[in-house]
Amino acid sequence: MSAIGRVVEIWRYPVKSMGGERLDRAVLDPLGVPGDRGWALRDEAAGEVRGAKKLPVLMRCQARYDEEPAGGRIPTATMTLPDGTRVRSSDADASARLSALVGRTVTLWPRQPPERRDHYRRGMPDHPDLDTELREIFGRLPEEPLPDLSVLPPELFEFTSPLGTYFDAFPIHLLTTASLRVVAKHHPSGEVDRRRFRPNLLVEPLGGARGLVETNWCGRRLRIGGAVLSITIPAMRCSMIAQPADELPKDPLVLRTVVREANQNLGVYAAVEQTGPVGVGDAVELI
Repeated sequence: MSAIGRVVEIWRYPVKSMGGERLDRAVLDPLGVPGDRGWALRDEAAGEVRGAKKLPVLMRCQARYDEEPAGGRIPTATMTLPDGTRVRSSDADASARLSALVGRTVTLWPRQPPERRDHYRRGMPDHPDLDTELREIFGRLPEEPLPDLSVLPPELFEFTSPLGTYFDAFPIHLLTTASLRVVAKHHPSGEVDRRRFRPNLLVEPLGGARGLVETNWCGRRLRIGGAVLSITIPAMRCSMIAQPADELPKDPLVLRTVVREANQNLGVYAAVEQTGPVGVGDAVELI
């Protein structure tokens, strides 16, 4: 085994598309960081679970668990809205207040069992033309290519997420500081902050490695602390990274830069092959 980096940040996101919690340690399991994307909004008019690709104001919200997730249980979460008001997931009017925020009728749901297939099934698209729909979701200009969706798990063509989860594709998203520096180099006037990209694990490569180093790890396995990850595919980027998040302003040029300079991707997705604890400062090793 060879050490290639170290963990500098660990994140979980209690509510899909909202800002998350920074952790010192986590015990990774088959569903990634316990409690990650434990809650999500369902757009009742569209008939599907949706995040900031369609409801971008969610990126300006923050979410925290009221207690630590344990044993697969999803605790209540407290959400802080852009105006500073707070909503608890257990509040009787939580869905009504979130509906007023996003301007659509939505309901708030904890993660459901995989057997509830209708809960995860895709609804009707906003546009009858598939190309128009995809360009809106991914924020692509007419002259820019769309991502290669064939690399995604097949179930995502029928369902909004892997059944039993609210993930986009896989349980873990890993991003390196080297990749952030690539985007910052080509977009020096922007705020290229890791919060735009919402990683679970932020890794600092060793030895001054430069470039989009984690893309070379696809198809490989990493040992991090007591866990082993199987790196699957690059993380294709959508319109979310251009939206305001926390105090970060809207910045379409961040997305333009990723499309042009990083082949539309930044970071990688991973599955948890071996469960175990991971902490800030842990070595990242190729095995």
